[in-house]
Amino acid sequence: MKPSIPQGTRDFSPEVVRKRQYLFNTLRNIFELYGFQPLETPAMENLVTLTGKYGEEGDRLIFKILNNGLHEKNENDKAKLNAEWANMLTKPYTSPVVTERALRYDLTIPFARYVVMHQNDLALPFRRYQMQPVWRADRPQKGRYREFWQCDADVVGSTSLINEAELLSIYSQAFHQLGLPVVIKVNSRKLLQGLSVICGYPEKMMDITIAMDKLDKIGWSGVTTELQARGISDEGIATLENAIMITGTNAEKLDAFERVMAGSEAGRAGVAEIRKSLAYYETLNPGKGAEVVVDISLARGLNYYTGVIVEVVCSHPDVKMGSIGGGGRYDDLTGLFGLKGLSGVGVSFGIDRIYDVLDELGLFPEQLVQGARVMLVNFGGENEVFALNILAQLRKAGVAAEVYPDAAKFDKQMKYANKRGFAYVLMPGDEERAAGQVSVKNFVTGEQQRMAVGDAITLLSES
Repeated sequence: MKPSIPQGTRDFSPEVVRKRQYLFNTLRNIFELYGFQPLETPAMENLVTLTGKYGEEGDRLIFKILNNGLHEKNENDKAKLNAEWANMLTKPYTSPVVTERALRYDLTIPFARYVVMHQNDLALPFRRYQMQPVWRADRPQKGRYREFWQCDADVVGSTSLINEAELLSIYSQAFHQLGLPVVIKVNSRKLLQGLSVICGYPEKMMDITIAMDKLDKIGWSGVTTELQARGISDEGIATLENAIMITGTNAEKLDAFERVMAGSEAGRAGVAEIRKSLAYYETLNPGKGAEVVVDISLARGLNYYTGVIVEVVCSHPDVKMGSIGGGGRYDDLTGLFGLKGLSGVGVSFGIDRIYDVLDELGLFPEQLVQGARVMLVNFGGENEVFALNILAQLRKAGVAAEVYPDAAKFDKQMKYANKRGFAYVLMPGDEERAAGQVSVKNFVTGEQQRMAVGDAITLLSES
């Protein structure tokens, strides 16, 4: 049988893993700098924990785990089991006869579940970051996988908009350190509520915002067609268009939105919270930081976001990729599990998409792909022991090095060194051992010289 892996999953080569570790370490250091604490949750959750939290489409994309031991069921259980199989194909949730668990869909709902379970042990506000894989039964395509990593940062137990500004700052600093140009889009669920009010259809907020969120893909004419199909009048569409087409600086947009939202209390509240969040952000990032743009068409996570919402897109002209990050305020996410009134806000980094963009633009540091920089040739016998002594000294000095494990032909060892991309090859032969020296070959320049072992270690530790 030809070996394969499930569609929508990937193997990661040593080179790729090093690049991913660089990405994770960059983000981890920033989270720690901002006072966030690490957290991990199980790969699988109880199905009832996940079901109904992501909307109807999200429920369909949850990977369910079949109960084990089904072959041991008695005849009555088998009959009940057979009756449930059809339900699995049509219903987002089936009976515990077939499945009681599922792979986590994201990190936010498991985090909310954790907070509720450990509420008496946590010091609030609780700031956590989490980097783990998630699974979705989606159709694989560029930038979209069935198994992929998420990287979240959340604050629960505080309603202060300083938290929104902190998370915007984390986005800004992270993408600056990665060398990736981005635009951070900001909107508010309350502003979207205001739009539905001023156009005369407060009960159709979801229909309106879902249509508007497609503006970048289908243009205003396409959005108009969809709004008409959703029962919005021409007058209502014209009101929405006037709001959508407002341009200018963030301050100018917010001033205009405030006038437009005169008839909506929620809309005015949305303007105020965006304005205050951006003021905090500018205080934290004086004269610098990523470009933050107020975008009233932005609609994401409307099943649970209640305030400010955020989305990050790469602004490089050669990159064709969707969002690489996003998040928002959720005032009562823990209420899903019985803990009311605990507000939170969080953002997520789309690790796999960010990786793809960094790789496409060649933004990973070149030295990441090399791994160990030095290889020692193994000439066998006493020279093998001599090589191991040098190897120990190199590692003690912090130089990543390895020795070829077999006393194979010299040509074979050099081909291996070339294929691995070592920067230096050390040759501890008979003459070198007798003189307490080693021959050092620079695989980049081709230069080769003999020197004392101590000098070689100094050279390699400083280069």
